[in-house]
Amino acid sequence: MTRFPCEKRAAKPTMNFEAVNPAVKAHILAEALPYIQRFHDKAIVVKYGGNAMTEPALKAGFARDVVMLKLVGMNPVVVHGGGPQIGDLLKKMGIASEFRQGMRVTDEKVMNVVEMVLGELNQEIVGLINQHGGKAVGLTGQDGKFIQARKMLLRSEAGEDVDIGFVGEIERIDAEIIQLLDSRDFIPVVAPIGVGRDGEAYNINADLVAGKLAETLGAEKLVLMTNTTGVLDRDGNLLTGLTASEIDALFADGTIHGGMLPKIGSALDAVRNGVASSHIIDGRVEHALLLEVLTNQGVGTMIRADRTPARA
Repeated sequence: MTRFPCEKRAAKPTMNFEAVNPAVKAHILAEALPYIQRFHDKAIVVKYGGNAMTEPALKAGFARDVVMLKLVGMNPVVVHGGGPQIGDLLKKMGIASEFRQGMRVTDEKVMNVVEMVLGELNQEIVGLINQHGGKAVGLTGQDGKFIQARKMLLRSEAGEDVDIGFVGEIERIDAEIIQLLDSRDFIPVVAPIGVGRDGEAYNINADLVAGKLAETLGAEKLVLMTNTTGVLDRDGNLLTGLTASEIDALFADGTIHGGMLPKIGSALDAVRNGVASSHIIDGRVEHALLLEVLTNQGVGTMIRADRTPARA
């Protein structure tokens, strides 16, 4: 069954694979073949976060999924966040978290915590992937200065600049180091820290890093893992296939709002700048990544540019 942009897909329920009879198992595996062929040697950038990053069973399942994508010939690149973990450590240290327009105010003390937490998470993800048979390498944007950033300044309602500290926006991504690792069968795992012109570190939103990295690599897919089922309409129904213009309409009428705005904005920018498709998927579903990439049905919302022909 081909997925068309405006078509609704029901989320596929999880199942105990061991309990499935051999014929059904064979059908499931055969269904994956055309996707394996189509996406062979293509980059798939995955923003990893939410429950999938905190629940042990989901963490192990994610690591296995990434390894499988690599073993069948795709080039997964993982970008991870760490907002909840950063907030928890700041609270333990007695440092209040302050946000402006959804961005964490990051002074030097907070930036030290950000770097520490993201570094620990990065090594944990690398370890899990390696434990399940992959060859992962941990990076931050400071390595080889491959994520070049500048200070982000917000605008107040009065039109004045608001300084929120060491929070960055991306100036440029040099993807050479990622491409080199891919070519040597390594799986890059990227922490969203950029580097300024004077060597200063900047905390950058992980969804933005994933989106810009997907654009730079000319990725086949950008996959953003969340704690939601995907993009919902006003009645709470899952919208499984959307075009860029349909997303614009959902922004305009307020259907997409709040915390989903930057995530979907990043997904939309990616498809408008050369990425074949973006996917907002439910990371709470076991093996959500494999279901979205290798099956007809998927577990979230697929977004395409208006000019792109419908494909699976």
